[in-house]
Amino acid sequence: MARMIPPVIDRGAPPGERRLFDRLRSDPGTDGWTVLHSLHIAQHLRRVEGEVDFVVIVPRLGVLCVEVKSHRSVGRDNAGTWHLGAQRPPTRSPFVQASEAMHSLRKYLGQGRLDLTHIPFWSAVWFTDASAAAVPPSPEWHNWQLLDRDDLIRQPVSRALTAVLVQARRHLVSTRSSFNPALDEPTDQQCNQLAARLRPRFEMAISPVDVQRLRDDERASFLEEQYEALDLIDAEPRALFTGAAGTGKTFLALESARRASLQGQSVRLVCFNRLLGRWLNAQLADLPGVTAGTLHKAMTSLAKVDPPKEAEPSWWRYELPDLALGALLDADDQADVLIVDEAQDLCTPEYLDVMDLMVKGGLTAGRWLMFGDFQRQAIYEVGDGREVLAARAPSFFRPVLHHNCRNTPRIGQAAVQLTGLGTVYKKFRRSDDGVNVEYVQYTSPGEQELKLAQALDLLQRDHYPPEQIVVISPRAQGVAHGCASSALRERLKPYESVTGKKTGYTTIHAFKGLDAPAVIVTDIESAEGPDAEALLYIALSRGADRLIVLANNQAMHQMARNLGRRNR
Repeated sequence: MARMIPPVIDRGAPPGERRLFDRLRSDPGTDGWTVLHSLHIAQHLRRVEGEVDFVVIVPRLGVLCVEVKSHRSVGRDNAGTWHLGAQRPPTRSPFVQASEAMHSLRKYLGQGRLDLTHIPFWSAVWFTDASAAAVPPSPEWHNWQLLDRDDLIRQPVSRALTAVLVQARRHLVSTRSSFNPALDEPTDQQCNQLAARLRPRFEMAISPVDVQRLRDDERASFLEEQYEALDLIDAEPRALFTGAAGTGKTFLALESARRASLQGQSVRLVCFNRLLGRWLNAQLADLPGVTAGTLHKAMTSLAKVDPPKEAEPSWWRYELPDLALGALLDADDQADVLIVDEAQDLCTPEYLDVMDLMVKGGLTAGRWLMFGDFQRQAIYEVGDGREVLAARAPSFFRPVLHHNCRNTPRIGQAAVQLTGLGTVYKKFRRSDDGVNVEYVQYTSPGEQELKLAQALDLLQRDHYPPEQIVVISPRAQGVAHGCASSALRERLKPYESVTGKKTGYTTIHAFKGLDAPAVIVTDIESAEGPDAEALLYIALSRGADRLIVLANNQAMHQMARNLGRRNR
């Protein structure tokens, strides 16, 4: 699949551009290609790229500038005037627009001292929503430069664009003595140089906030199929959704709460992790009848108790549930619907006792939805709670989520390959942006500090502002917490209290259930064994778009060995 720059497209883009964008990023035949889409970017800057809808860089074939027209009807009269749908006739031919943009682009690249002598540059026009049968031949363009609706729907886009570039190369052989097709240019290196030269100008006008908004919109569209799953089980009063990290469980929990609230039902949504509970509460704060947060916070509120200072795990696991049960038995505080996220950490007999009294009808006959990853995210030694839940509620629906909606394919594949999960994902909804996971080795605490600062610099150069980056560690006293460098300390702040232009840091345990556009994983000292692999899986799956892993020598060798063993 092609590397798309930018990686997402605005939903406000013309329909033809959106359709072509989606086909380019999902067509296996575009593997190794780089595609730059200029909507809103260079138009805003009034630079030459703004006149190019798509710049397609294809190794060993060339660079193609594509002008896209989304009109339902296309025609050209005897006077040479174009008629595109109902709009006023344009003053310039679409082919002239494409050609002028291509030549301007080539001139700009040449100013960067790139050797373009043997790289074919060409242009084409694609009428994505109309048949071009009514457009008569003209000496102004070659027939193979014109693509229409049939070319989009009857063949892969890679085949259609490859055909244009092949014809362009043949034309250059016959008309330009300096062109040598035997060189098979552009090479992979030249493609990278072209993309690097163009990428800043295409990206500089779209702010990180806009990119994040587009990514959120994209993820929302990817979750539509999971929302359809909720529609299918409306008749099922009880359901346990299971799925690996990134399959949309938390977003489905939110959607379930919203739907129940709109129907006038009272809802209690509980989870395990404090940071996730705080985020869920913020998302649902304005909905009537909805209470959201951690189960432990709900229990302390019900029992009207403050946790002891330095409370032992046994107090949270056994004593607090007993106190909450007493309060629930004395009160009429049951919700119409119970929703549980991170169910793998909450399906213990003690917690289920409490949840049984939280919902009308109890777990056996009440209405509840639970979401969990029992395969790899149950890291609190509570066992497989599905059996315990089944003993309380013999009848419930068990849908499984297989599509990863969070991570780019390279991040998601790294998470499963390094931890032996194999084919846990049937599909990645995100497109492959060509950016690999970065593994950085360190040999001392001081060197890890330096590598962390360099990782922050790299991500910020790639347009990730500090607040979109999160540093996570298996240790509470990790490198971000105890760094000696005052300059590095100035850039970091505990995630719970992060404000302004700072990067938050926290533990892998605390960040479970959440994600961030860019994640730096630090202090990895072991990558083998069930406990280390479970933590590593959670850590790697937190990064939506970018992931950098800082590991010592031992862990780096272990990860390399694991990848080699599982790729055989």
